[in-house]
Amino acid sequence: MAVTGRFAPSPSGRIHLGNILCCLLSWLSARQKGGRVILRIEDLDTARCPRRYGEQMIRDIRWLGLDWDEGPERGGPGGPYAQSLRTELYQAALERLEAQGLVYPCFCTRAELHAASAPHREDGQVIYPGTCRDLTEEQAAERACRSGRPPALRLRVPAGVIIGFTDGHMGPYSEDLARDCGDFLLRRSDGMFAYQLAVVVDDAAMGVTEVVRGADLLSSTPRQLLLYRLLGLKEPAFCHFPLLLDSGGRRLSKRNADAGLDTLGERYTAPEILGKLAYLAGFNPSAEPRTGESLLADFDWEKVPREDIRIPEGLF
Repeated sequence: MAVTGRFAPSPSGRIHLGNILCCLLSWLSARQKGGRVILRIEDLDTARCPRRYGEQMIRDIRWLGLDWDEGPERGGPGGPYAQSLRTELYQAALERLEAQGLVYPCFCTRAELHAASAPHREDGQVIYPGTCRDLTEEQAAERACRSGRPPALRLRVPAGVIIGFTDGHMGPYSEDLARDCGDFLLRRSDGMFAYQLAVVVDDAAMGVTEVVRGADLLSSTPRQLLLYRLLGLKEPAFCHFPLLLDSGGRRLSKRNADAGLDTLGERYTAPEILGKLAYLAGFNPSAEPRTGESLLADFDWEKVPREDIRIPEGLF
């Protein structure tokens, strides 16, 4: 079956080296198999992701020479290609889950969820303790009156269900969701749909068969697989790759000015940036400049490290 990959950046600022590596790996993995590539702008949080940032991100990806078959400016059957324009689809999926009795209102505040007494995973993620899971209608109405704001909506995760899969790069991974995560958000109290729901709806609707993304999202995958199954949607294959760290061992973000394309684009050509990233990822023998097309013959997931990649001092 033909592969359809995607690159789905969140435009909260100029893309940085970690975003570019994700775009490159997604593009190479799909193109090497003769597949298609979709570009989607994940701008659910419109306050943090104004339209001008999304437009700039599209220009940046085009400047890098990594084309797409379906998405902004190209169109296609899966549009629109910005999440801010797809909320009706997320609402429809939410209603399907509600019809199964799997959704309930949650009135917990962020402070309550992060309290010292709340259970946390080793990575610091809060495990929802089920505070609002079994509220009666009267109790829910009382909490609503007391909070003075709309409730968030959570998915009722079944107990004792282990969701596992074999990642195309990282290997087997599984979670007992009730124990390792708890009931997770589908929609926030401000009305914004959660990433977990939106990304499942979008990838399924757009026919994505392969998801390539950073290892920081590996633990999200069991939650998404549960949603695929509850909604009767076809699951894609997943390939997670290690995170790119700066020379001090810190994770890159849009706050790393030196790693952003606004700075790098003034100092390097697109082939120079791609060549250095491919070198760090193990499939360019040196840091010489390379285009995406020229890397197709050398790309191999077996060459990509499974541990986080630190950028050596002076490489960029």
